[in-house]
Amino acid sequence: MYAIVEIAGHQYKVQKDQQIFVNRLQDAEGAKIQFDRVLLIDDNGNVTVGAPAIDGAAISASVLKHLKGDKVIIFKKKRRKGYQKKNGFRAYLSEIKIESIITSGAKASAKAAAPKAEAPKATKAAKGDDLTIVEGIGPKIAELFISKGIVSYNDLASATEEQLRAILEEAGGVIKSKNPATWPAQAKMAAEGKLDELKKWQEELKDGQ
Repeated sequence: MYAIVEIAGHQYKVQKDQQIFVNRLQDAEGAKIQFDRVLLIDDNGNVTVGAPAIDGAAISASVLKHLKGDKVIIFKKKRRKGYQKKNGFRAYLSEIKIESIITSGAKASAKAAAPKAEAPKATKAAKGDDLTIVEGIGPKIAELFISKGIVSYNDLASATEEQLRAILEEAGGVIKSKNPATWPAQAKMAAEGKLDELKKWQEELKDGQ
C-alpha cells in the first residue's frame, strides 16, 4: 500500500515505515504528527482518488530529527552587463518516519480543524514555503521571518513593506540594510504559481531591488 500526501506544501509518495525528508516542521523531535491531506491511496491495486483530498484518510508519522540539506550553489550572471552573483543555500529540513496509512475514519487533527486566522504558528509552519525563492531573502532572513510567523508565500505577500522593514531593523547587522520593497509582490507571484514570470522579473533585480 502507498499513498500520495501533501506535506508542507509538497506532495510525496509514502509507504509504511518509509523515512523521508520534508520542509522544516515546527514539531519537536520525537513528536507524533498526522497529515490529513491525502490525495491518493493505492491498496494493492484498489485506487482511491480524493477530490482533492480523501475524507477520513490520514498519514501518521513521527519526527526523527531536524537538519539542514546539502549546500546548493546559486550563480547568476547577466551577459555583457558585468553582473554576476554567487550564493550558497542550505534548506531547513525535517526527517520523518511514516508510521501508518489510515484509509478511513481518521479524525481531523486540531491543526487542520482550526480556522486559518486562529491557527498557531506551528500549524502555519507545517504548511510553510521556501521563502528563499524570493530574490533578496537568504536562509538567515527566512529563518527570521519564520520566527515572526511569516512562513508561507501568502504570509509574506500580505505583509506590508513597513512591517518587513521593522523586522529587519530589529535584527540589526547586515540584515538591517536589506530592502524588502519587492518581496511581497514576489511572494504573491510565487503563491499564484507564476514561477516563470517571477524568474524573468528576478533577472532584472539585484538583492530584491
